[in-house]
Amino acid sequence: MFNAIVVSQHEDRSSEATLSRLAPDALPPGDVVVRVAWSTLNYKDALAITGKGPVIRRFPMVPGIDLAGTVEQSDDPAWQPGDRVLINGWGIGESHWGGLAQMARVRSEWLTALPRGLDLRQTMAIGTAGYTAMLSLMALERHGLEPGRGDVLVTGANGGVGSVAIMLLASRGYRVVASTGRPEERQHLESLGASEILPREPLSKPGRPLDETRWAAVIDSVGSHTLANACAQTQSDGLVAACGLAQGMDFPATVAPFILRGVSLLGINSVFRPHAERTEAWSRLAAELDLERLERTTTDIGLSQAIDAASGLLAGSVRGRLVVDVNR
Repeated sequence: MFNAIVVSQHEDRSSEATLSRLAPDALPPGDVVVRVAWSTLNYKDALAITGKGPVIRRFPMVPGIDLAGTVEQSDDPAWQPGDRVLINGWGIGESHWGGLAQMARVRSEWLTALPRGLDLRQTMAIGTAGYTAMLSLMALERHGLEPGRGDVLVTGANGGVGSVAIMLLASRGYRVVASTGRPEERQHLESLGASEILPREPLSKPGRPLDETRWAAVIDSVGSHTLANACAQTQSDGLVAACGLAQGMDFPATVAPFILRGVSLLGINSVFRPHAERTEAWSRLAAELDLERLERTTTDIGLSQAIDAASGLLAGSVRGRLVVDVNR
């Protein structure tokens, strides 16, 4: 038997998350069984647990879009018992049981070998949020961004993506401007590498189609008016990586920044990426991320605490990353 958070749907289509005891034969199909050690609580997981977003595709569902652990059984010769692995995305926690459990049965092609230089907990301290931040940076640099071109705006700066994005950009020599709704976190954000802190409100309200230019590039995890205003304030030939929707899925903007200034809007899909790109992203995270700074923005919780923590995460009261020890 093993512990897992299970989200079930009632007849009225409302859902409920409970901490449950399950037998191994309840696991969904797959060719590799992983003994999970660590998972995370992401924004998407919080939506799934609380039922406040249409994340789950089938019920019952074990949420958790990340997991790290050890292979226990494998029908694929590419993976052997004892191999340390992680999974980000691939639909786990949405259409296939995910990482908020002590065991998982998954498809072998979803596995990534543990990056050299990181342990299981550290990979989950990074998690999908940090992995998405790296994918965003990689996309910006593929399109020509380099230090010295100007300020880089990071929205949702106190969240998981924002926190890691600040650290990564600062380590590469970029001047980072952090936008946050929690000005009391100024000192913390500066300790991560932010050079300037902006209040969230001006960006989050309806703005003009074109505004005064400020940013060479943007990593945005917020969406809606924040993304529209970020684009309107981006310099000519600047770059905006859109990777989240904390404010909303809408995009109340015009084509003016893209046509009149040549701004490029880059969509970041972290769920389905080829293995070569995943390996590059994780190798760079292991090499470039300051693990001491990462630790400052990471909080450990037990599996039994994850359900209650989900509401706080959606309310924006959580700093940085929540790492889940599934064995407590």
